[in-house]
Amino acid sequence: MDNNNTQPDAPRAMRELIPEPALRRLPWYLAYVSTLKARGVAYVSSTTISREINVDASQIAKDLSFINIKGKTRIGYEVEELEKRLSSFLGFNREHNAVMIGVGSLGAALIADSGLQRYGLDIVAGFDIKPELVGNTIAGVPIYDMARFGELRSRLGAEIAIVAVPVDAAQHVADTLIAHGIKALWNFTPSRLRAPEGIVIENTSIYAHLAVIYNCLAK
Repeated sequence: MDNNNTQPDAPRAMRELIPEPALRRLPWYLAYVSTLKARGVAYVSSTTISREINVDASQIAKDLSFINIKGKTRIGYEVEELEKRLSSFLGFNREHNAVMIGVGSLGAALIADSGLQRYGLDIVAGFDIKPELVGNTIAGVPIYDMARFGELRSRLGAEIAIVAVPVDAAQHVADTLIAHGIKALWNFTPSRLRAPEGIVIENTSIYAHLAVIYNCLAK
């Protein structure tokens, strides 16, 4: 077998093998080592990372081993290399076009958040049904009528949609997006969206987080 033919699939294989909890912890490690790099720190141990982000050192080493990152005995991890490898694996060093569906206060804030671009997410257009919003721009991003989504999606080159619409419209909007080629939904509504197999849905429910906060404060 020609090994060169298998190498391009290695990153995909690693993503399929890594447990979701570990995948969710990797950005924590990246954020911390990025601060170390900015301070000129050359090496960091898993013990130091553990102390700073409150994750067990053995868990950190295990998480990083899923993506073939290993520290050196008595030295630890090379900060610059660790940052580069984590950023590459997570896809933060590549550009991913996205569209914002619903450009009310939350949608507008996400469009204007330049920090998302540092993590590879480029919101190239917004869509809404309100006439007073259509035709405007937010931070240089054009806002279109939702009725034009099917016409514009391919031209925009976006496979990711961020959904921040009223809950009663969420499923209909999701169905429309998927029908026109969207492959991943970042859902900011309280609705639990239904989608065919193969469509990625990531739920970020502000209301659910608030419920947890309020419940913990009440104890």
